[in-house]
Amino acid sequence: MSRARIEPCTLREFLLYFLRLGTFGFGGPIALAGHMQSDLVENRRWVSKQDYVEGLALAQLAPGPLAAQLAMYLGWVRARILGATLVSAAFILPSFLMVLVLSVLYLHFGGLPWMQRAFYGIGAAVISIIARSAVKLVRMTVGGDWLLWGIFGSSAIVTAVTESEIIWVFLLGGLIALFVKAPPKFLRRSTALSVVPTFASLLAGLHGAASSDTLLRIGLYFAEAGAFVFGSGLAIVPFLHGGVVDKFHWLTDHQFLDAVAVAMITPGPVVITVAFIGYLVAGLAGASVAALGVFLPCYLFVIIPAPYYRRFAGNRSIKAFVDGVTAAAAGAIGGAAFVLGKRAIVDIPTAVICVATLVILMKVKKVPEPLVILGAGVVGLFLAGATP
Repeated sequence: MSRARIEPCTLREFLLYFLRLGTFGFGGPIALAGHMQSDLVENRRWVSKQDYVEGLALAQLAPGPLAAQLAMYLGWVRARILGATLVSAAFILPSFLMVLVLSVLYLHFGGLPWMQRAFYGIGAAVISIIARSAVKLVRMTVGGDWLLWGIFGSSAIVTAVTESEIIWVFLLGGLIALFVKAPPKFLRRSTALSVVPTFASLLAGLHGAASSDTLLRIGLYFAEAGAFVFGSGLAIVPFLHGGVVDKFHWLTDHQFLDAVAVAMITPGPVVITVAFIGYLVAGLAGASVAALGVFLPCYLFVIIPAPYYRRFAGNRSIKAFVDGVTAAAAGAIGGAAFVLGKRAIVDIPTAVICVATLVILMKVKKVPEPLVILGAGVVGLFLAGATP
């Protein structure tokens, strides 16, 4: 793969793209990564295939949200730390603001049952978007390499069976490819540090004004989630449930499911659900602390190793390792799509919505995915509302 033949673009154009993706990009990390590959690599040619694949591998190796880390890495490639910082803001802020609005409405009206009815249709439609994105990623990262296909298949099966993305599977895939394709070389990986943010109390949540101790606990917990949970939203949701519901009792099961629904019906990274959770616990300050706690560690995991990672990425051994990790990542994406599909496609209507969405995406050229998602949500509202 080569970084040649890249079309020029201004930093403003680059940032406007990620602002638009953060505002209208539905489907979770898998679909968002697919958007970046299709838009930036294939259509606009602002990013080389090599840079994209390396960014995808780094995002899978490091803990934190996959789509946000991939966006940060591409921003770093474009304009180093300034690019990574501005892309982070452009990509995350739109969905953060939308979640804040929904959080205010949630507290005011005492719940969002219409969201769960909409998610009945949206979840099924999202599976089609994920499946299409997964196929594109497989074509780009695996190709005709039978070793990579084996790594891909093994990773897909492990993810489907365990219903989580396991870092050791990615590392093992990289090591297998390394020793098969470049046995004389050796690769060392370094670790990065996490930073825990804190904020002062600003507004009240479900149980009134939050104390500074509560805000500190929120910051610590969500920084831990951002620093130590590997994989996409599929992996972080069970972790969040264990702390938010079972350990700290900040939310009930029903409120937690509402938070997940909010994340799925809003564009941008799925883990923005932490802002909804933080708002319910401690208002605007809680939302800000939770979001910063999750995204700051993954930002550091990108900008700290990126200079060294890219400098040696052309090395034959490192390339083999990255190829193996990327194949394992693609397999995990396929396995995650299967797991999410089992949860979203629960009856004949949702199966019909999923198939119809896939047909529309394949047959109707340049159809806006947000429009498809909106249509599926309307159908879900009607069908779920009509169900006794």
